[in-house]
Amino acid sequence: MSVNVLYKTSAKATGGRDGEAATLDGTLKVKLATPKELGGGGGAACFIGAMKFVASQGGPKVPADASVTSTVGIGPRAAGGFGLDIALDVSLPGLPRAEAEALVEKAHQVCPYSNATRGNVEVRLKVV
Repeated sequence: MSVNVLYKTSAKATGGRDGEAATLDGTLKVKLATPKELGGGGGAACFIGAMKFVASQGGPKVPADASVTSTVGIGPRAAGGFGLDIALDVSLPGLPRAEAEALVEKAHQVCPYSNATRGNVEVRLKVV
């Protein structure tokens, strides 16, 4: 699905569900936490939480300094209407590339946001 991106912004999340996320231009910054209903202190979650879930199921340990920079664009679609363009750049320092890529792919299968957009929006994943 082709989108003519007219606007895009990027945000970087660190620390997973106990971290924070902020736009790269500094206009938005939020604390991240596991929702109260899932046993946490309340707040928003992120893709790092999905990677940590995969790690808890036997995957490689997520480094403490892992980060995810998401870039989301919006614009008109070739098929009409408007669409989104999404990329996730995942940094997993110290993890061998093959393990990092496998972890990211598995997290993309369990992440609630990935599941909500699958089939509607292409999400490009890249280990950086």
